[in-house]
Amino acid sequence: MEPQDLEILRQFVKSKLDGEDTQLDSLSEKPPQLYEDFRATGLANWWLPEESGGRGLSLEDGVEIVNEIAYGDAGVAFTLLVSILGSTVVRLYGSDDLKARYLKPMATGGTSCAALGSEREAGSELNRIGTVAARSGNDLVLSGEKFFATNAEFADFLLVIAKAADDPDEYLAVVVPRDTPGVEIVKRWDVIGLRASYTYAVKLDNCRVPAANQLSGSGLRLLETGLNASRTLIAASAIGIARRIRDHCMTYAKEKQFRGGSLLESPVLAQKLGQMEMQIDVMKSHCLKAAREYDEIMAGPDPAKVFSRKGTLKSALTAKIFCGQAGWSIASAASEMFGGLGYTNELPIGKLMRDMRYVSIVEGGDDVLRELLFSRYVIPVSRRT
Repeated sequence: MEPQDLEILRQFVKSKLDGEDTQLDSLSEKPPQLYEDFRATGLANWWLPEESGGRGLSLEDGVEIVNEIAYGDAGVAFTLLVSILGSTVVRLYGSDDLKARYLKPMATGGTSCAALGSEREAGSELNRIGTVAARSGNDLVLSGEKFFATNAEFADFLLVIAKAADDPDEYLAVVVPRDTPGVEIVKRWDVIGLRASYTYAVKLDNCRVPAANQLSGSGLRLLETGLNASRTLIAASAIGIARRIRDHCMTYAKEKQFRGGSLLESPVLAQKLGQMEMQIDVMKSHCLKAAREYDEIMAGPDPAKVFSRKGTLKSALTAKIFCGQAGWSIASAASEMFGGLGYTNELPIGKLMRDMRYVSIVEGGDDVLRELLFSRYVIPVSRRT
């Protein structure tokens, strides 16, 4: 990423997101103009490779970008980052034809894709998903209901994880164009935070696509690979939210009268703000570490093969868990500092708390990720199943 890119990004945040807490917390019905404005920065889908017409920026660059955007609004950041999941899976495991048909338009138009994995009954146990892909001649026919799918309404394509109808132990990852007959948006979720983002329940009713739209490999393993990038960037969004919280605390403390001076002179507050600064610094360091590990694999001779073998990266898991927990600790301490106003919508801290909570929930809650961390990286290799 060039220095001018960071300056353009900060100008976008300052002009389009700064001071817009009420508007961005309103659950508007369609993507606001600011997403069009972001495309004009030239950074939309910054991770798409140069061979597809993208910028080809690294995940380490992505940590910096998401940190900056989330400082302005985490819902906007989530909407802009989450397409890295589906597009990266297509990049690694899709045919040249699929990459040309779906990634190049995303790079050119700055548009979106959506990953459809979660379901009501399956929860975090994706091996229990009920969506089925049946082979019909040279086509695949998909049917089922997906629970949470961010950007699905206005995505170019959907990456659908489904169970093979003729083999319950086989899972497929299939590219489904958004305009395919049978794709139905059931509802938009009324989320309590990230209200500038757009997450939907989606129904697939006999959606027919060419069998060539299936990606190479087990659908569950491919999804696991894509989550490495998106989980790292979700963790990075906690840095931006935490920085915004810290700055609100500083402004409030300077203005708040306390014992003949300002609250900023309180040693108790100094300790709290020092703790916040330490946590923010460690959060960023670990996100960058996770991003560098991911980037090293992507720069290697066969990243698809390496990721198929490794699956979930330890650093991506620990970054998301730690940033979610540290971020919530910062938000909680800040809320207490504002007293009664910290439990109202009068000040931005209430919105920031709700936004921060998502880090420990989406794309695998902390308990799910801790169990995965234990089974993959704590149990001795000889005893793993």
